[in-house]
Amino acid sequence: MAKATRKQALGRGLSALLKDPENDINSVSDRNADKVVGNIVELDIDTIDVNPFQPRSHFNDETLKELASSINELGVIQPITVRKSDFNKFQLVSGERRYRASKLIGLKTIPAYIRIANDQESLEMALVENIQRQDLDPIEIALSYNRLINEIGLTQEKLSERVGKKRSTIANYLRLLRLDPIIQTGMRDGFISMGHGRTLVNIDQKEDQISLYEKIVKNSLSVRETEQLVKQYHQGPHQKKTLNKTPVATELI
Repeated sequence: MAKATRKQALGRGLSALLKDPENDINSVSDRNADKVVGNIVELDIDTIDVNPFQPRSHFNDETLKELASSINELGVIQPITVRKSDFNKFQLVSGERRYRASKLIGLKTIPAYIRIANDQESLEMALVENIQRQDLDPIEIALSYNRLINEIGLTQEKLSERVGKKRSTIANYLRLLRLDPIIQTGMRDGFISMGHGRTLVNIDQKEDQISLYEKIVKNSLSVRETEQLVKQYHQGPHQKKTLNKTPVATELI
């Protein structure tokens, strides 16, 4: 544990950064409100609370243990970001996986940036930071985009600029939220891909979505095969009866 607990050269201490710790990091109207306050500081991990605006709802235990093992060997390479919530209390803005992994191996302190942010800014930073991650599932990304639009008030154009994605890409993610919750859960759990979901969203009736989803999972259909299945569905009611009676044609495989 020696490697994990050793202190890095983190510049000035917290008391040097905050002349009046109770009041210095409270006002978002401060002219430096969009900047990190000082250098990286080492915070007592027990003074940090998780972010209630965290867009990520699922943390994979296996990958969390892998991260914890890496931190145990190399330390926390990328500092977390927090905001001051009370005297000697902080709230996570981003870096919850690093925070959780550090607690998992019993670290007492963690390197952090302190930012000035109100609730809305904290939510926006957490959402944007999470969207940039490679390990989010499509539904988590879609939900994050949806919250940035509905809770932060960003237009799709502004959102496109903020996250560096095309508007068409954002629209494709948002359309996934029209899927039945059962299918959304299946996508989050890896039973189907985003390509499958984008095809199924063209089915208006939720019960029909679920029926086709079950066929996809049962027959391990590819996205191309799913497109053919949905095409057959749209050909008319008599075709839906056929779908219920016969497996996917062999030429689709």
